[in-house]
Order: sequence, then C-alpha cells, then structure tokens
Amino acid sequence: MHEILKKTVWSDQVPRITEFVLDAPEIARAHQAGQFVIIINGETGERIPLTIAAKDAEKGTISILFQEVGASTMMLGQMNEGDKLMHVAGPLGKPTHVEKFGTVVCIGGGVGIAPVHPIAQAMKAAGNRVISILGARNKDLLIYEDYMRAASHEVRITTDDGSYHKKGFVTDELKGMIEVEKIPIDLVVVIGPPIMMKFVCKVTEPHKIQTFASLNTIMVDGTGMCGACRVTVGGQTKFVCVDGPEFDGHQVDYDEMMARQRQYLPEEKLAVDICKKKMCHSA
Repeated sequence: MHEILKKTVWSDQVPRITEFVLDAPEIARAHQAGQFVIIINGETGERIPLTIAAKDAEKGTISILFQEVGASTMMLGQMNEGDKLMHVAGPLGKPTHVEKFGTVVCIGGGVGIAPVHPIAQAMKAAGNRVISILGARNKDLLIYEDYMRAASHEVRITTDDGSYHKKGFVTDELKGMIEVEKIPIDLVVVIGPPIMMKFVCKVTEPHKIQTFASLNTIMVDGTGMCGACRVTVGGQTKFVCVDGPEFDGHQVDYDEMMARQRQYLPEEKLAVDICKKKMCHSA
C-alpha cells in the first residue's frame, strides 16, 4: 500500500490534471529518468501506466501526474491525501540514455511536460545545455513551468490560443530555432500526444538531429508478456514497456500507434459514462 502524501490539482478544466506525491521509498531510490510505474488504486482497479515526474530519494517519495480522461483516472482523481493505492509497481522500462551530448532540447506537450522534467534534470546534470519547449492548449493547462525552469538553462512556451507567451505549437518554436536562429542542436527529447511527437520528428529528421520519443501506448502488464503495447519501430515490432518507452523518433510508425490507441474508444466511452453515473449517485 502506498499512501498519497500530497494531492495537487494543476487544472480544474475538464479533463482535470492532478498530481499525487506517493510514499514509495524503494521506487524512489531505484528510479532513473524516463522510467515509469504501473498503479492500481483498488481491488477492482485497472492497471494504469504513469511516468514518474519527480522523486525525492531521501524522503522516499515519487510524484505521478495524470489527466482524468478515462474511467480509471477519473476514479483515481477522487482519491485524497491519506488514501492509499493498493499497488505501485516499478520502476519499469529502460532509463533515458543520458550523457554529455551538447545542446539538448526537451519538448513537453500537455501532461507530457511532467515526464520530460526528470529527463531535463538529468541532461542538465550531465553537463548539457538544456533548452526546454513547453506546449499547452491554453495558459490554464500549462504545468510544471517553475520546475522546468529550474531543470533547464532556457525555457520557451507556446499555447495553441496565444493566451500565454507565443501563440502556436512546439513544432513552430523548434523549427524557428533550427532554421531561423540556427541554433546547433545535438539531441531532441519529446514527450506528448502522438501527433505532436510525429510532427516534431518531421521537423528534426531533415536536419539529421537525433530525436528520442517517449511513447505512451496502451499498456497492460508492463513486463513484456501481454503484447498490448506493441509498436513498429524501424520495421520491427517492439514492446514499449520493456524495449522503451523511448525510441528513435524517426523510426516510429506513429500512424499505426495512433490507430491502435483508437481501437477501444467505444468501450472507453461506455466506461466513462458508467463511472460518471456512479460518481453522481455517490455524491
């Protein structure tokens, strides 16, 4: 059992963005940037993969952040400080490859900003110059700005509607850095919606800029046994949970990945409708 020590609601917009700080000393000690956990909130709960957004090895805590988009995350969002999660398994997945590359651009879109945070920290600690680009639909949905400023040498922010900093997308900012400012970039790390990662890679590929993309596929067991998280990378089938979650972004078949993510939409909608009715009846 892992106690929720702190709960923070980053945005009340639907779907709500929530963060838990969990008591998980063994995971906090073992965790490396880029790794994730799978949580189960109760006996009938679904397995939910979430990348660790921060850790404090001395205090024995980890931070997980999620958007309440489905039935399981909606129920998770109803939990409060002092409640306990039944299971937290991890750290899982391969850690981010960290070394002194030179100039590293860390790109986070939406809730993807949270998992890119420990990667930026690790890249900065390894002696890289870290420039982070953060993207959100609007100002109220931007998260972790202060954390990313502490983990980076420079932070650039874009919002789809122009309500905060530059209007546009992270790809616009990245393209400007490469083609207009002529900033020599040695590595790009991107985490966010698959469509965003796809187009970030389309920007970097012509310039032969190495790009790591952290994939967020459907996942069940997290140990490579079920095959639910399979993706095609460089023409080969890979399992995100054990072969990733990070891959060469230029080799990922994003269209196939997105099609697989859409295959359970009717069932997901039904589960959300049932969950909302239960929550209304219990309110």
